[in-house]
Parts: sequence; C-alpha cells; structure tokens
Amino acid sequence: MTFRVLTLNSIAVRGLDRLPRDRYEVASEIGHPQAVLLRSADMHAMDIPDSVLAVARAGAGTNNVPVALLSRRGVPVFNAPGANANAVKELVLTGLLLASRNVCQAWEFVRSLKGDDHELELAVEQGKKRFVGNELPGRTLGVVGLGAIGVEVANSAHLLGMKVLGYDPQITVQRAWQLSSGVEQALSLDDLFARADYITLHVPLMDATRGLVNAARLRLMREGATVLNFARGPIVDEQAVLQALDSGRLAAYVCDFPTVACKDHPKVVALPHLGASTLEAEENCAVMVADTLRDFLENGNVRNSVNFPEAVLPRIPGTQRIAIANSNVPNMVGQISTCLAAAGLNIADLLNKSRGELAYTLIDTDSPVPADVIDRLRDIAGVLSARLL
Repeated sequence: MTFRVLTLNSIAVRGLDRLPRDRYEVASEIGHPQAVLLRSADMHAMDIPDSVLAVARAGAGTNNVPVALLSRRGVPVFNAPGANANAVKELVLTGLLLASRNVCQAWEFVRSLKGDDHELELAVEQGKKRFVGNELPGRTLGVVGLGAIGVEVANSAHLLGMKVLGYDPQITVQRAWQLSSGVEQALSLDDLFARADYITLHVPLMDATRGLVNAARLRLMREGATVLNFARGPIVDEQAVLQALDSGRLAAYVCDFPTVACKDHPKVVALPHLGASTLEAEENCAVMVADTLRDFLENGNVRNSVNFPEAVLPRIPGTQRIAIANSNVPNMVGQISTCLAAAGLNIADLLNKSRGELAYTLIDTDSPVPADVIDRLRDIAGVLSARLL
C-alpha cells in the first residue's frame, strides 16, 4: 500500500527522507491523503478530507490544528515534544543576558551616535552609565512549566550560578529525573512570582494558562524584575506588563511575540518568533514527526499524540492488526472482542489505553480479518474509527 501525505508547509528534507518513496507519496497538492504534515499552517478553516487518518505537526504547539474536531473523528494529532528544546533554551538564555545587560538599548544608543571617532568615544563614555546592568549569579529565576524546554532552561540557569525555582504540578517522572537537584520546587505560582527576579514561561496556551502573568501576580514580584515569554503571547496580560514597565515594577519584558502595543516600548525586547528557528530544530522536528507518522500508518502505534494515549504494541509475525479509536466508555473492549469472536477470529494480543474521554485499542489476530468485520466494528456505538493494517 502507498500512503499519501499532504504537506501544508515546507518540511525539512531530512525528515521527508524518513518516508520511503516506494511506500509514500508526499506532495503539497495531493488527493485523498491519509496524513497531513505541517508546521505553522492554519488548519482551522481547512476542509479536512475524510481520508485523513493522522495529522503531524513538526513542532511543539498545536494551536493551529483543530484538535477537538479531529478527536471526534478518531484522528490522532502528533507533535514533536522536545525536538526544538535546545533551540528555545538557547534563545531564553539569550533573552536573560539581553535584559540583564540592557544590550538592545545600548546597541540602539550606539547606532544613533553621530560624529568622528573622538566624538563617539566621548559620547560612549558619557552615555554608558544609562545601561548599567546586573550579573546573573545569585539572582533568582522562576521557571513556570517543567517540560522538555523548561527543564533545559532550569538546568542551564543553575549552571550559570542562578538560584532556580520551578513550578509544574503536572511534571512527568521522566522530566523530574532530568531536572537538576539544585532546582528548588516552588509551592505555588504566587510563591514563585514573589521570590523571583526573572520569570520565564514554558507552558502551552489553554484556558488555564491564558493571562497567567497578570497584574495581581506582577505586584508580587520584586522591584525591577524581568518577565520572559517564549511560550505563547496570550499567556501574558500584555497591558498589565506594560503598566508594570511604566511604573518601574518591571525592568524588562522579553518576548517572541511582538505586537503593535509592545514592540516600540523602550523596556521591551520583542523578537519575531525565533524560538525554534534553527536549522537543527527544524530538522529534529521533521525527523521526529515523520518517524511517528510512519509508525502510526504502518503499525498503528501512537506516540507523541496531543489527543490520544500512548499506545505501542510490538507486532507478532503472522498476525493481522486492527487499530480502533473510540470513546472511553464502559464495555467497549468487550463489544469489540465479541464482534471478533462472532467472526471466528482469535485475538493473539491486545492493547487498550485511555486518555480522558478518548481511548485507543490495538488488536492482533491469528488469521486474516474480513473487510466486513471492520465495517461491523465501525458500527459499534462509540467507535470513532477502525482500520485494518
């Protein structure tokens, strides 16, 4: 079988090379695709074909993908968590240094100077006092969100001599093992804001995080603090930040999401969404999602999905596999097993995983599965999708 993959953006060649040309047809214009591969293209207004079995984003955030709609169709949405972590971490550290030493403001000052070298030398000596900064060792950095990026930022800041506070009530065991023992746990967001000289944000944008940095929390911060936002723009209440900058409560705001309101403020360093903009990050993301997509299309395995549970079942030679996405309701596995038994099929192996309202089931049978059995599985109330591999 040849799988058809629709690309909505330019994807790094190194990633596309993971999809063998004898089994995959990949193009920006293609009919009846089984998968969509994208980076930043907005899919919300797109008429997504019923043939689509999976959507893979070569990046971390999926705000540009209609996840809820695809979930109702039983379509997994994949991303590339951690693939761009080093790129974002390096930019966050750059932001820390830019803010602490007033580098951007000082650079603009020098570029505005006129005259010969002697006149420039005099102006520099007179003007440099305006840009006195501070060093990072001994200062406290608060890291909100300890996923792949947050952990790398926390560990790197600790190695720079900073005191680091971390807050993430949903930190995974894997990330906890990766976190330096020198990083201290904050008791709450308010505790973290009250004790930090710098705050850096590494959480996804959702209802619970929208406006996470607000006027009330900014009032808790130390005088002359700095906020860094390389996560998503709306996580910060921009008007509250601008007011805090004007009052002197904040010394600087460094972000990757420029707006008309903030881009010209003298205490704001606004970058053009450079977080993951490195050749290495683009390649890493493309490779990760291509591998994930291939494993799903060929084996039905689910890894790095933002809407479905992790479900990986090794293939047993000589068996045929059924992949089912369904609502997480009682007796679903029982109904599926009954349907297979009625067709005289013996189950060699079975895996059922759930995540919230969704579940995913992989079944290997000892003998070939007739096509009409898949139709009967699809007719079970609560089954969102079913396919034979």
